[in-house]
Amino acid sequence: MIHDQITATTDSAGLPREFRLLFAAVGGSDLGTQVTFIALPLTAVLVLHAGPAQVGAIGALSAVAFLVVGLPVGAWVDRLPRRAVMIIADLVRAVLFGSIPIAWLLGALTMPQLYVVALLGGIATVFSEVAAQSLLPVVVGRAQLVRANARLTGMRGVNQIVGRSIGGLLVSVLTAPITIAVDAISYACSAILLGRIRAVPPTATRRSSRVWMDVREGLRHVLGNQLLRPLALDGALTNFATTLTLTVLPLVFIRELRLSEWVLGLFLAIGGCGSLVGATGARALGERFGHGRVLWMTGAAAGCAGCFVPLLGGGSWLWLAAAAWLSITIKFGIGNVLAVSLRQSVTPDHLMGRMNATFRFLLTGAVAVASVLAGVLGELASLHAVLLISAATLAASWLVVFRSPLRYLRKLPREDAEAATKPQAR
Repeated sequence: MIHDQITATTDSAGLPREFRLLFAAVGGSDLGTQVTFIALPLTAVLVLHAGPAQVGAIGALSAVAFLVVGLPVGAWVDRLPRRAVMIIADLVRAVLFGSIPIAWLLGALTMPQLYVVALLGGIATVFSEVAAQSLLPVVVGRAQLVRANARLTGMRGVNQIVGRSIGGLLVSVLTAPITIAVDAISYACSAILLGRIRAVPPTATRRSSRVWMDVREGLRHVLGNQLLRPLALDGALTNFATTLTLTVLPLVFIRELRLSEWVLGLFLAIGGCGSLVGATGARALGERFGHGRVLWMTGAAAGCAGCFVPLLGGGSWLWLAAAAWLSITIKFGIGNVLAVSLRQSVTPDHLMGRMNATFRFLLTGAVAVASVLAGVLGELASLHAVLLISAATLAASWLVVFRSPLRYLRKLPREDAEAATKPQAR
């Protein structure tokens, strides 16, 4: 395994100054990603006249990389300089997504190209996300994890509001393929910012001679931990439910409700508002009510709200579904701060990459399965049936946390050998 050691002073808020560069790099690339979240499926629907199964395939290919290479990526990230991994991943994604507007301008854009970009871009994202989450504790220190994750999650919430709103508008004005160029530029800028982070040469530490032995160690750490196991299962169920909804939303808005692209972007941007609100209040809620209690209570509230999303329709029904979606994403914002901080706090640094990779494997694996299922059900049954299954899954997911030791957890455990192997709820 290889550690990255960041040399930096701290600012008045207690976070290292190098965190600003990491924050800007992640924020810039994420903004472009939110634009493409709208533009890529709309490229398939509006330019190539794709159906539900094809749109679902794009979503599945974006996520299937976590199933194919997700687990060994964790072992590799624990062996490599994490900052360098992020830079290379950004450059690869800049080239991949930049190829879409170029092919469209040349009249050569096809669905197979979209599939290839989705798959290879997903593989690059595996490396980038695992490395970023593994690098953060080194940059900020474990005592500042909740504060740092709150800022990152809040930033992603803002990006969802701005990026998805702008994405829908840009598609209307510039066309979907040209809009994807924004994403390619954002990845290139992110790579430049990451290159400015000062880091001392990495030092090697203990590791096994075989990657799969390292992978098994990471799996045992997550699945054998009383706190990490329910977090992984709850996250997988939540991702499964929301992906079902997000996969069919472009078709529901454009084809069934006959609404414009900017309305779809606005609806999805509401999710950014919820994520921002949740991230902003997560730290205070966790300290006031206890981390575990907040996780299961917000999960239960999101499960109730999810029952109203299948009522999506015209007029007032659209506003009701939007309010429900806002409530659901508030839970996401809170969970992305408290749950991620908990994962990082109970994991020693030499397992950080593998822990994050195991979570991404499970959580994004659920995304891949849901994307395929949404496409199949959309073709064989109806788009409304997909929304109903999504609501039912979300309504039950919070019980996993409620019936675990997390229910009684008030503070983040210390990261030491005992906390990492035998966590105790407090």
